[in-house]
Amino acid sequence: MKEKIYTIPVNDAFSHPDGCPLCSLEQSLNAQLLDYYLGPSLMEPDVRQTTNAKGFCREHLNQLYNREINRLGLGLMLHTHMADLVERLEPELKGSIPVARTGLFNGRKKDYREMLNLAAEQIEKRISSCVICDRMDATMERYLDVIFYEYCADPAFKNRFENVSGFCLPHLALLLRGAARYLNQNQASVFVAALTEIQSRSLRELRDDVEWFTLKFDYRNHDKSWKNSKDALPRSIRGLRGGQKPD
Repeated sequence: MKEKIYTIPVNDAFSHPDGCPLCSLEQSLNAQLLDYYLGPSLMEPDVRQTTNAKGFCREHLNQLYNREINRLGLGLMLHTHMADLVERLEPELKGSIPVARTGLFNGRKKDYREMLNLAAEQIEKRISSCVICDRMDATMERYLDVIFYEYCADPAFKNRFENVSGFCLPHLALLLRGAARYLNQNQASVFVAALTEIQSRSLRELRDDVEWFTLKFDYRNHDKSWKNSKDALPRSIRGLRGGQKPD
């Protein structure tokens, strides 16, 4: 049996049939990590060392700020991150400055292009890292492991899995890639057949709900029931791209 620290959130997410269970897992984990990095841990040397080196992506920086808690802690963390950035990036930028000599750059023309491209690569490498994204990816991989283990070993979980309303497309792809990694051919055949049935049903229902939503704008349908279409647009957006319900 897998560790309870991973099985509990997975079983909780699949206990609610509405919406993508992996989105639910992802959102809960994201909230926990935001609280973790805004909590007492931000003063721990090993945590600060990691946040200095990796920083946060744009989305998580905005989420940390919009959390509106411990702005002082966030400021301290950003200060040491910026100090690390200055120390590492400034020499890289200075080393990339082309030196003019008699109207031409010093050395062959391709040399300055290489230096500028190297400096750009260092910046891109820096901004592409995020300590929260890394931990999200690692934990979601453990959740995937649990999902496939329990699907094959626990009939009750298999039944819950097959009764969810559907998965968003990003997590549908994640499940297919996970099946290729974690399941043998016979297991994958059973799993993908069930997943296909779930997803086909989900997409057909979304398609029909969106269609009826548009048809309700026809005056001839004004007095007819909305059926299940009032929130068809936000549900479709989540089904296509995942994430939280749009505002």
